[in-house]
Amino acid sequence: MSKRVLALLAALVATSIFGINHTLAKGLMPVYVQPFGFIVIRVLGAGILFWFVSLFIKNEKIKPEHWPRLLLSAVFGMVINMLFFFKGLSLSTPINSSVIVTITPILVFILSAVLIREKITILKGSGAILGLFGGLTLILFGVQQKLGAPNIPLGNTLLLINALSYGMFLIVAKPLTKTYHPITLMRWLFLTAILINLPIGWAEFQAVDWVNMPFSALWRIGFVVLGTTFTTYLLNIFALKHLSASTIGVFTYLQPVIAIAFAIISGADQLNFLKIVASILVFLGVFMVSKNPARKRAKA
Repeated sequence: MSKRVLALLAALVATSIFGINHTLAKGLMPVYVQPFGFIVIRVLGAGILFWFVSLFIKNEKIKPEHWPRLLLSAVFGMVINMLFFFKGLSLSTPINSSVIVTITPILVFILSAVLIREKITILKGSGAILGLFGGLTLILFGVQQKLGAPNIPLGNTLLLINALSYGMFLIVAKPLTKTYHPITLMRWLFLTAILINLPIGWAEFQAVDWVNMPFSALWRIGFVVLGTTFTTYLLNIFALKHLSASTIGVFTYLQPVIAIAFAIISGADQLNFLKIVASILVFLGVFMVSKNPARKRAKA
């Protein structure tokens, strides 16, 4: 089997894990663990694993001038992003979260246009508006549900902030990826995330009843730490070595499809007309923003 095929499989597995995570993580909150306490478990577990793996690669020192960017990357990518995602997911539904998270490419485009003056075309501008309208449709017109989703509009708003924060993380952290090994970045990013998230989620972390927690909850927590956080980063790192970023980006479209299918099959969520319309708007908007007319003209 060629390395390219293995890389494609790695990207597919990583995307599948992300898609399943929406439902598995949702099922743990707030019965077994509160959102902020869950973040402490996630960053602490993954941080330990990344530091262990870093023992087997060449040691790199972060240059003093790069520390501000690294700290800012950690705040956007491992603090605001994670805190708002888990809190939003606890208030909303797995399908809503998977659709809203897909808006990230659109938000990256908008932030790039504002911060680094990326050129705005009619196609990309229209796509950004369409995709954001789809996300706002879920936020403004989401129906309240009593069981498992106590405040869908607020939850969806937090999920949108999560997507915005992750978009900022991609822009801020990108220059660092050209200088340092991914494992080097991950160990310092997660160490920073532990130091910041620990005081925020300590009370909820202490409240976790590990002794009486059933195995069904324990393996789900293990899945989030080992699968969603640690394994997916390693799989994506391997995929990036053999595939272009644009190729891996295509797998973003599969995440909500997998998430929706798993949520419906497991009975954790239901698909209705509003979610279908919002999903179509978001997918179409992401496609328009991601499309590169210049590349198409070059092939002609």
